Amino acid sequence: MKDSGLHQKVVIVTGGSAGIGRATAIRFAEEGARVAVWDVVDKDSAVLIKEIEQAGGAGIFQVVNVADLKAIQSAVADVIAKWGRIDVLVNNAGITRDAQLTKWKDGQLAATLTDEQWDAVIAVNLKGVFACTRAVVPHMIKQGGGVILSASSVVGLYGNFGQTNYVATKAAVIGMTRTWSRELGKYNIRVNAVAPGFIGTEMVRAMPPKVVEGMVSHTPLARLGEPQDIANCYVWLASDQASFVHGTVISVDGGLVIGT
Repeated sequence: MKDSGLHQKVVIVTGGSAGIGRATAIRFAEEGARVAVWDVVDKDSAVLIKEIEQAGGAGIFQVVNVADLKAIQSAVADVIAKWGRIDVLVNNAGITRDAQLTKWKDGQLAATLTDEQWDAVIAVNLKGVFACTRAVVPHMIKQGGGVILSASSVVGLYGNFGQTNYVATKAAVIGMTRTWSRELGKYNIRVNAVAPGFIGTEMVRAMPPKVVEGMVSHTPLARLGEPQDIANCYVWLASDQASFVHGTVISVDGGLVIGT
């Protein structure tokens, strides 16, 4: 197989401590990359960094809340100071605060999606993607190129009950990806997004079995995806093998058909 071209490249993975982010960090390490893992809390970073090194890469962990602009700037400066460049940014960090826009019960308003729920998701899933990308792009321009990858979702394409805030952010990621591809292509910066379907993270597998079964029933391949499925897509998009893939959104969803 053709070499990926990722050996010794410098990669930032936001929300990298668990699930898809963790799998992505390790997968880049398998290609020989140097990986900066960002997350809002340090749970077992020593273990993760050891796994990255055992996979064949080098790693550092940085406590970064992607809703904190100063924290982002500081972390980017630290990566540049350590490794001198940033080749790939994976905007993976995200949260949910699910609620119906309005919940009507017994002829009256029972609950709404609150300002706090809206603002929290917008801050991480939308502003965080914007702020992280804005922080790394000048370095990519100076060095002659790079890759920006962002996590959208199939719900950003099709909508989802009870997720106005989350869907809004994931749809916006698609819009930003397409806009940035127009703006940044001339600098040899490729910009793409991945739209995962139902993925078997620890959080999903902890849901009630009936809920998980419902997810699987909507997926033609009749199974949950694995974090590695998304990680493999990110690595391919960052690699030289995808050198003419730009401004696109790739669904990794097992053929998910909404509402069937």
